[in-house]
Order: sequence, then C-alpha cells, then structure tokens
Amino acid sequence: MKTLLSFAARTQWSGILVGVIAGGIALSFASPAFMTEFNWFVMLRSICVSLLVAFSQMVMLGVGQMNLSVGALGGLVAVVTGGLMDVWGLPAIVAIGIGIVFGGLAGFINGWLTVRTGINGFIVTLATGSAFAGINLGITKAIPFYNLSPAFVAFGNGRFGPFPLLLIVPLLVTVLLVIFFARTVEGRYMLAVGGNAHAAELSGISVARATIMAHVLSGLLAATAGVLAVAQLGSAQPTIGADWVVISFAAPIIGGASLAGGSISILGTLIAVLLVGLIQNAMVLLAVDPYWVTFLLGALILAAVWVNRYRAIRVGED
Repeated sequence: MKTLLSFAARTQWSGILVGVIAGGIALSFASPAFMTEFNWFVMLRSICVSLLVAFSQMVMLGVGQMNLSVGALGGLVAVVTGGLMDVWGLPAIVAIGIGIVFGGLAGFINGWLTVRTGINGFIVTLATGSAFAGINLGITKAIPFYNLSPAFVAFGNGRFGPFPLLLIVPLLVTVLLVIFFARTVEGRYMLAVGGNAHAAELSGISVARATIMAHVLSGLLAATAGVLAVAQLGSAQPTIGADWVVISFAAPIIGGASLAGGSISILGTLIAVLLVGLIQNAMVLLAVDPYWVTFLLGALILAAVWVNRYRAIRVGED
C-alpha cells in the first residue's frame, strides 16, 4: 500500500485518473443518460480528434518547443483531403494519403524554418499558422466540401456498441508513440534535446535533426486529426482546427508534460483528454453554460503548471 501511495504521489496523471473515475461515478448519479450506450459513443467519439491534437503538441513540448500552427495545419489538411474527394473525385484512401503527406511536409517547413533562421518555433509557427489559415480560406472561399466518399463518412459515424470506429486510429497512434519514445533512438534523442539541447549536442546528437523530426511528427499528427475531423463531421469545413490551440496545450500539460521540455507523458495526455471529454459531456448533460468548459481548462492548466513547478523545486532541493 505504501508503494502504491508513493507511486501515486510521484505520478501526476494518477490524480487525473482519480478525477476521471470520481467524475464518472458522480455524473452517473446526477444524470441517468450518462451511462447510456449512445452517450458513451458520443463522448468517446468527441475525444478522438482531441487526442491526436494533444499528441501533436505533446511532441513539440517534448523537444522544448511549441507549435501554434497545429489548428491551422490540421484545418488545411482537412480541406485539402475533402477537396481532393469532392472536386477531383479521388478515392478516399488516396486523398487521405496525400493529405497526411501534406501535413508532414508542412511540419518539415516549420522545422526547417526554425532551424535555419534560429528563430524560436513559437514565432515561426505563429507565422506559418497564419499562412496555412490563409491558404485554407483561399482554397475553400469559406465554402465547405460536402461530396465525400460514403465509406469514409460511414467510418466517421460507425460504431461497435458504445465504441466509435474512429477510436481505432488514436489508440493505434498511442501505441506507436509509446514505442517510438520508449524504444527508438530517435525518440530518446528528441527528449534529450528537450531536456538540455547543449548537452545533447556535446553528446553527438543533432539538435537540428531532432527539431525538424519533432515538427514533422507534429505535422503528421495534426494532419491525421484533420482527416478524422472531416470523417466525424461528414464534410470538410474551413473552420476545422480553429479551436484546437487550447486543448493542444491543456491535455499534455495537465497530463504531466514539462513546458521546459524533455519530459512527456503519453498515458497522462490520454487521461487528460478523457477528463476534458468528461467535463464537456457533463456540461451538456447538466445543461451548464458551455463557457465554463473554457474556464475549467484554464484553471486546470494553471494547476498543472504549478504542480510541475513545485515538483521541480522539490527535486532541486533533494
């Protein structure tokens, strides 16, 4: 029991997990609709895109940088994928493949500009995000693409009991990220650069390569989120990604990622996304003003940053 309590105290996501479980129990009593199969389907479906968006930012935090173009990049990939199906009539699998490659290329541009100019990725991605958003509006003229592949849309709305078919993608991505950061040299190099870029470079690690790779991976994840958002909505809306920035930072930070870099928690990010999804679901079921969701996210981010800072101070004292 003592070992379990010690583990819980050292692991930030353990408290979040307790919050998810306690919140679920409380909500099941407060609203009978919470435990229905359809409600679980709606709630789980709503977190599919959010989880990929959170992972996209988590990767950047791991290398000690930020990506403010996550939403604009994902939105651009969404309209590119939808446009290829609607205007060009390409099969869904081809359009999806091109869209995801496009996201990786956009991520490479972010990383290359960051490395070549020496400007902080925060500023670079702020600029490229604006450019991506402008291209998005230029392609769509603010008009969505509706004529999508029926099989693609069916996948976005399909389910097996309470579990949406869309959930397959983020769960698979979660497993792949765990393997990448825990078992591959490149994944560990990225975290080493985030922890101490100078020391990593002295050890023979290419900081430029790790930075570019992080941006490419972030772009691929944001692109996948954009594709799933199109499948979920059944149309390629030009507004996709407009509200992703807050959740992209909230989930990784609440889940235990360090703003200073070098430390991430894939499982913590997953649980944090579940917590946010539970809060949003509770607001709907209890007919609470949705603006409280934004307030709570801000409060949770501040609390998580404070906890990270407190732990850093304690470790320094020890």
